[in-house]
Amino acid sequence: MIDKKHLAYDVCGIGNAIVDVLVHADDDFLAEHGLNKGAMALVNADQAVAIYTAMPPAIEVSGGSVANTMAGIASLGGKGAYVGKVRNDQLGGVFTHDLRSLGVAFKTPAAVDGPPTARCFVFITPDGQRTMNTYLGACVNLGPDDIDPTIIEASRVTYLEGYLWDSPPAVAAMRRAIGLARGAGRKVALSLSDSFCVDRHRDMLRALVDSEIDILFANEAEICSLFGVGQFDDALQAVRKRKITAALTRSAQGSVVVNEAEVHVIAAAPAPGVVDTTGAGDLYAAGFLYGLSRNLDLATCGRMGAIAAAEVIGHFGARPETPLAGLLAKQLNQNA
Repeated sequence: MIDKKHLAYDVCGIGNAIVDVLVHADDDFLAEHGLNKGAMALVNADQAVAIYTAMPPAIEVSGGSVANTMAGIASLGGKGAYVGKVRNDQLGGVFTHDLRSLGVAFKTPAAVDGPPTARCFVFITPDGQRTMNTYLGACVNLGPDDIDPTIIEASRVTYLEGYLWDSPPAVAAMRRAIGLARGAGRKVALSLSDSFCVDRHRDMLRALVDSEIDILFANEAEICSLFGVGQFDDALQAVRKRKITAALTRSAQGSVVVNEAEVHVIAAAPAPGVVDTTGAGDLYAAGFLYGLSRNLDLATCGRMGAIAAAEVIGHFGARPETPLAGLLAKQLNQNA
C-alpha cells in the first residue's frame, strides 16, 4: 500500500494533452473512410484536415486519456497534477483552462512555436463504441525538460499513458519521471492505452512491467497483446508472476484486480445505459487510484473504479458530469 505521508498530490498524470472532437457516426461512415472500429490510429496534419472536412457536426471538449483520469481524481475530491504539452493557440488555451478550472495543477509551459495543440477525432457508433483518429501535434514535443522533479516527488503516484511511447522525446520524459518517482520512494502506474499501441511497443512495455511499474491498467485486449496470448486467463496468470498490482477491465464483465497474493473479481457498476464508452477506462483508473491514495484495500479500489466508469459511459463525453465524490459515497454505502 501507498505510504501515509502527507504529499501535495495524490496523483501526477503524464499524458498527451488533446482536445477531443466528438461526433456520432454509423458503421457505414467508418467503413467508407477506412476507420478501424474500436481502435485508435495516429494521423498526420493532412489526414487530420481531410477527416475534419468529412465529419458531420461535432462537439469539441478537452480530453486526452490521462487528463480525463485527472479530471476524475478532481471530481472524487483528490489532489492531482498533470504534465502535457499544448501550443499557445486557441485549443491550447481551452485545454489549459478546462483542466485548471477543475483544480488540477497544470504547469507545463505551452509551446510558442511548432505544431498546434493535438486533437482526437472520436467517432461514436450507436452501440456506444468509439473509434479514434489522433493528430498528436504539440504532444510530440513533450520532453524530459517538461518533467518537474518537485511535482513528481510530491505525488503519491505518477501515472503514465501508454500512448506516449509513440514519441521518442516523450519516452525520454517518461524515463526521467519513472527515475524520479522511484528515487523518491513513490509509486509508478501505467495504462497500456490501446492494443495497437501495445503491438507497436510490446518489448518496451513488457520491460517496464517487469521491472519499473507498480500498478498496471489494461483492458482484456491490451493485456492479451502484452503477453502474446489469445485467452484472458492466460494473460491473468502471466500478470500474477510479476511483482505488480494489475487492474484489468472487461467491459460489461467488470474487472479483475490481481497481484501475487490476491485476486478480486469486481462486477460492473449499474449504469442506466451505454451512451458513449469514451473515457470508461480513464475514469476506472481515476476511481482505483483515488482509492489507493486513501490506502483502501484492492477490492474497494476496484469497486470505486467501476462506479466512476459507470458514470462516464452514461453520457456523451469522457469526463464526469455528476460529482463523483457524492456518487461514490452513496453507492459504496448501499453496498456496505
